[in-house]
Amino acid sequence: MDKNISSRDGTSLAYESAGRGATIVLVSGAMSTGATVAPLAARLAERFRVVVYDRRGRGGSGDTPPYAVEREVEDLAALIEAMGGEAALYGVSSGGALALRAAASGLPVRQVAVYETPYAMSEEDLGERARYTERLTAALGEGRRGDAVELFLRLTGLGEDVIQGARQSPMWAGMESIAPSLAYDDAVMGDGSAPRELLSSIPVPVLSIAGDASPAWMRAAARAIAESVPRGTYRTLGGQTHMVEPDVLAPVLAEHFAR
Repeated sequence: MDKNISSRDGTSLAYESAGRGATIVLVSGAMSTGATVAPLAARLAERFRVVVYDRRGRGGSGDTPPYAVEREVEDLAALIEAMGGEAALYGVSSGGALALRAAASGLPVRQVAVYETPYAMSEEDLGERARYTERLTAALGEGRRGDAVELFLRLTGLGEDVIQGARQSPMWAGMESIAPSLAYDDAVMGDGSAPRELLSSIPVPVLSIAGDASPAWMRAAARAIAESVPRGTYRTLGGQTHMVEPDVLAPVLAEHFAR
């Protein structure tokens, strides 16, 4: 990230932009930075001005306690202002929940697209989310960052062998370094259910996407978003999972944002 701006509370946000045209801000999900969505940005930059940034508490951005979801909405407001005062938003996973909250809050957002925002679609899943929140809060409160990362990886459905393999990998130190931000994504997701009242207040077009190779509940969550916003569209991408291929996703987003 080669540029910085200050959010309303003084937090420094690292970002970079590429391309020309209408502005799109890409919002990454949990355990990720702006670099995670950079390959997608490169493809969209052929038609748009695309902004990627490190959300607060990760990468090159600063952090200012105490955390509140409203501060992350203000971060997006600062980025949009710096880019000329209007933008479209794309959010992946829990970053989608943040993008939807930003649009509902009245920011100058033209359109939104989200990919597999993981709202819980059953009472059983809501209970699992509540237990995750409780255990995550305890682990981070006691400084057990590695345990916090493990909790998140289990929530995503990874098996124990894969998780223990990750613990031995060179990537683990980087994952532990941004583990405190897991609490931020957990806060953005609320209790885990789809916030239908909030979604119903979003005035702009929203494209909600899922991969057809992802679990059925992911597709159900994506459909619920599209059905809850007044101007929602639901779409699936053939052969895609939660780790969506930028080459498959970019043309779909470009079509939506070009309207």
